[in-house]
Amino acid sequence: MATIGFIGGGNMAEALIKGILSAKVYQPKDVFVSDIRPDRLKFLADQYGVQTLGSNKKLAGSADIVILSVEPQQLNGVLLDIKDSARPDTLFISIAAGRKIQKIKDVLGNVNLIRVMPNTPARIGQGLSGIYAPENTKARLDEAASVFSSIGKTIILENEDMIDVITAVSGSGPAYFFLLMENMIQAAVELGFTQQRATDLVIQTAKGAALLAEFAKDNGQSPGQLREKIVSRGGTTEAALKVFAGGNFGALVNSAVKKAHARSKELSA
Repeated sequence: MATIGFIGGGNMAEALIKGILSAKVYQPKDVFVSDIRPDRLKFLADQYGVQTLGSNKKLAGSADIVILSVEPQQLNGVLLDIKDSARPDTLFISIAAGRKIQKIKDVLGNVNLIRVMPNTPARIGQGLSGIYAPENTKARLDEAASVFSSIGKTIILENEDMIDVITAVSGSGPAYFFLLMENMIQAAVELGFTQQRATDLVIQTAKGAALLAEFAKDNGQSPGQLREKIVSRGGTTEAALKVFAGGNFGALVNSAVKKAHARSKELSA
């Protein structure tokens, strides 16, 4: 059976390991992990039964697919370490933010390389991953998609620049929702709820709204149409939405997403 290796055993690597094992895409004996933290390797081995290696070079020379799952600032050092170890048929998949394919190839050479931007809900199997493969690696898109489909939904991108859009909307997006939830919880506390009850109230409201939006989409309805159905003239929802409108909420969200997009492009330059 094919093997897969993770250089870097952080939270996203763990989410992927959990996903591919749960979906039976790979067996534990076919999954390898390297990391500079021995305690982290021990945890992953004990928790998931995967194989651990102390050497990035050994992993890069052994696995059929190598996931580069380190922080962007660590990536160049890892690439220099493994550049002479990869086999010609190895598929590399980078999930490092802000590192374009050409920059990675400048170090590794003309390897098979796919770039992916997942997001944090992958940790519970509800992620969204944008996948881009250059022309010479498109034949291996299915291999990458099978890995990332195990942690949620995937979108195939035709242009690498769209990775920056995925980063701004989906990669950073959970933080936008968490910020709204955080402030709704605070308002509920100020209005008399305990912190625990306010938290439960807001989380269930957010969960229900997301599931309803997903259900409605399948029936041809947009979030805007759902919003309109809740608003009644002179009612409580209308009163709240007028405050959002007065604060230019829509323009603020638009500006925030575009700022994240611009920063992603800066990091990729």
